[in-house]
Amino acid sequence: MPQLINSVLGAISPDDLGITLMHEHLIFGFPGWQYDSAAPPYDREETVNTCVEMIKEAKRYGLKTIIDATPNDGTRDPELYKIVAEKAEINIICATGLYSAADGASAYFRIRAGVSKEYKKIINEIYETFMRDICQGIGNSGVRAGVIKIGTSKGRIAPYEEMVMEAAAMAQKDTGVPIITHTEAGTMGPQQADYLISKGAEINRLAIGHMCGNANLKYHLEVLQKGVFICFDRFGFNLAFPDTLRIGTLVGLIGLGYEKHIMLSHDCVLKWLGRKLPVPETSASLVANWNLTHIFKNIIPAMKRANITDERIKTIIIDNPRRLFTGE
Repeated sequence: MPQLINSVLGAISPDDLGITLMHEHLIFGFPGWQYDSAAPPYDREETVNTCVEMIKEAKRYGLKTIIDATPNDGTRDPELYKIVAEKAEINIICATGLYSAADGASAYFRIRAGVSKEYKKIINEIYETFMRDICQGIGNSGVRAGVIKIGTSKGRIAPYEEMVMEAAAMAQKDTGVPIITHTEAGTMGPQQADYLISKGAEINRLAIGHMCGNANLKYHLEVLQKGVFICFDRFGFNLAFPDTLRIGTLVGLIGLGYEKHIMLSHDCVLKWLGRKLPVPETSASLVANWNLTHIFKNIIPAMKRANITDERIKTIIIDNPRRLFTGE
């Protein structure tokens, strides 16, 4: 019998996933937003309405599951996830994990490691954090995490990030929960995969994220040849990288026969915590399609125009997420 998956409303079968977006955020706040006294306060009820409205629109295209990739230091709200999942009638799978050293809240574990010099002890503390979220639940919410999220910096893996990655691999070995990752600016995908695998991460349950920030096929092939999944999961976020290059790279990789190792998403944030992301007016058009429906409205039609068959598209948006969770 396949391993059940922790959704925010309880355990589900891998066969219940259906069309899945692999990397989204219902809410997200960079560490520090809590201390902006002049920022708008977090309104959960308003946020529920915003999320439900957007998700219901995406459900018209058959969407059945959202992986919320918000790490612990991105300000998760498991109570929000439960309410939205119930109201929108959708599977939501949330994460445990820690973000990159530069953009996350690294100081707590990093300073503990620096003071004690007992790095293995601190790795065990991070592991205990992940295990509690997966096996017991996040806080008192009763919501158990269903994926582990880690991140690395641009052009390097910081020592703190190595500790988090080792703890993630340990937790995965003990639970079978997939690891999904954040890479920065199209770098460190191969190095992430190598490091996690060297620490015992299961290849079939490892997805290297934001690979679509790099159009170099050699970069992609270096990762794919390790046997892991890759995620083209920033469609619509043209501030970072243009969709035209994402689509071209995606079509090229499918043409090379790698459709069984690719998954799609947007990495969009339905509600920013703190002040709204300050995108200049001159750049507003670059994020106009950064939402939950863009892949269905624009990317899949572009794939079909490139003669990507419905069967291959189904493999990417339905079969591969299921296989990530089952370890097939």
